[in-house]
Amino acid sequence: MPNNRTPPRTRLILVRHGESEGNRDRTFTPSPEVPITVVGQAQARAAGSLIAQHFRPVRLVASPYARACQTAAIIGAALALEVEVDAALREQSFGVFAGRPYASLLTDASYHEGPRWHWRPQGGESLLDVSARVVPAFERMTRDNAGCDVVLVSHGGVMLALCAFVTGSWEGLRVTPNAGVVLVEHGDGGYGTPVWFEG
Repeated sequence: MPNNRTPPRTRLILVRHGESEGNRDRTFTPSPEVPITVVGQAQARAAGSLIAQHFRPVRLVASPYARACQTAAIIGAALALEVEVDAALREQSFGVFAGRPYASLLTDASYHEGPRWHWRPQGGESLLDVSARVVPAFERMTRDNAGCDVVLVSHGGVMLALCAFVTGSWEGLRVTPNAGVVLVEHGDGGYGTPVWFEG
């Protein structure tokens, strides 16, 4: 008899790191070693609890940056999973703006010249550059974990790039809040619409 069962869907659970000292101070982080705050730790615990209630992840993969690894370690404690690191998930480089206030980028004339995702700060990356880096890793994780739940802890820019890839457009996307969770499902040869998971 033919097997008409639908193959299980792969669920990719995207998590932004908890509040970092840079987020708190409204500055672009000067180095990858900037940690999360006490607020960020609480946010990570809440995300871990939410994921444990609704999913059964088999892997937990994080950006190598301290704020993502610390968030992932807290989530991993709730899921009994070790943290794996993938350098492709690191945040967009803001080049000359590292260590400067968020508002300082408004003084860069090129920031106003076109769509946000085309803007490349001096010495840094555009969101299109980030997409070129993270999408192959995302697709590899999808292939390697078919039918399973996988948690990916990264950054606002990385999650924007992944959601743009999945939806086919940068328009209308929003930056996920600290420790926010976005669910992307894969099945039937394609990705579903991202869902900002509210619990």
